Amino acid sequence: MNEYQIPRERMVQRLREHYQIRDERVLDVMAKLPRHLFVAEALKVQAYKDNALPISSNQTISQPFIVARMTELLELTPQARILEIGAGSGYQTAILGSLAGQVFAIERIPVLAKEAQERIQKLNFHNVTLRCADGTNGWEVYAPFDGILVAAGGPSIPEPLVRQLKIGGRLVIPIGNDQKTQKLIRVMRTAKGIQTEDFGACAFVPLIGEHGWK
Repeated sequence: MNEYQIPRERMVQRLREHYQIRDERVLDVMAKLPRHLFVAEALKVQAYKDNALPISSNQTISQPFIVARMTELLELTPQARILEIGAGSGYQTAILGSLAGQVFAIERIPVLAKEAQERIQKLNFHNVTLRCADGTNGWEVYAPFDGILVAAGGPSIPEPLVRQLKIGGRLVIPIGNDQKTQKLIRVMRTAKGIQTEDFGACAFVPLIGEHGWK
């Protein structure tokens, strides 16, 4: 047993009992994935606590609950093609890669993209493609996607992302009128248009880009 196993088990127990995360596949992956490898050495002991943590370039690794909830809301299948906007540390990317068939991840900050790519490779994910770009434009060449997860808060739903969603696909994104607080929104694309659901307040770093904050 390594030193992180017990904190990781406690994290998953909290997700199940306190936060009512119901998707056992999500919980199972989070029980196995070494979150401490995605943060700086000095923060490893805090990796499984119930809060977001800072990573380089003024960004964050999201609170475990938010990671679990957003992943659960995508309702992933093993065949799903997923687009992730804001790969950050690569932790959410690795969770998506554990649950979906193919993951296409975009990170706009070069140093983060490089670090995330290295972690993903070290953990032997062969179904993840990661690049450095403006994620608000999506990734047209690999569209359409079964699910899109946006790990940064925008002022509105980026139109290119809706367009790149399959009929029946889900987009999970934090949306808010200011850069400090958002609501977690799930967008479902149907043959007639889109339906949105509100899953409550959240706080993310700003979604910067052509279809986000300038």
